[in-house]
Amino acid sequence: MARKSSGTADFLGLGGFFGGLGTALEKLGELAEKSEELRKSGEIRSPDGKVRGVYGFSVKFGLGDRGLHIEPFGNLRKDEQTGKAVVHEVREPLVDIFQEKDYVQVIAELPGIGESEVKLDLKDDVLTISAEKGDKKYRKEVLLPKAFTADQMSHSCRNGILEVKLAK
Repeated sequence: MARKSSGTADFLGLGGFFGGLGTALEKLGELAEKSEELRKSGEIRSPDGKVRGVYGFSVKFGLGDRGLHIEPFGNLRKDEQTGKAVVHEVREPLVDIFQEKDYVQVIAELPGIGESEVKLDLKDDVLTISAEKGDKKYRKEVLLPKAFTADQMSHSCRNGILEVKLAK
């Protein structure tokens, strides 16, 4: 026997789903008003305690004209053939891009990496960050807001935080 309801969502049996979605959208709206960031991450360990996989995401709100931006990071990827999660050897670092008056700043989190292990490749509006030290390997292609040349770029890496400045 069908249940009568005044709400369409309840009638379709989706009230719980839409209610949860509404709550999530409300929270996202609150964060957007404050121009904040939501970040969640985790690790997958082997039986011997060694970290095998790192995953996470960062949701940023109210950053200039970008509005809502979701940025995944880690070394877990979806296998295109099987659809299952696969641990890759190379991690994708979390990266933030800031547009300032005189420069664009790119900040990447590369735990365990020092200045000498960082390699940067700049081609027009794509910055490729790669780094390797021991079993820690990172790689990320960053789409920049415009094209730059290598002579416009400077960088530093301290305590695993890479800062790249691209002069306008």
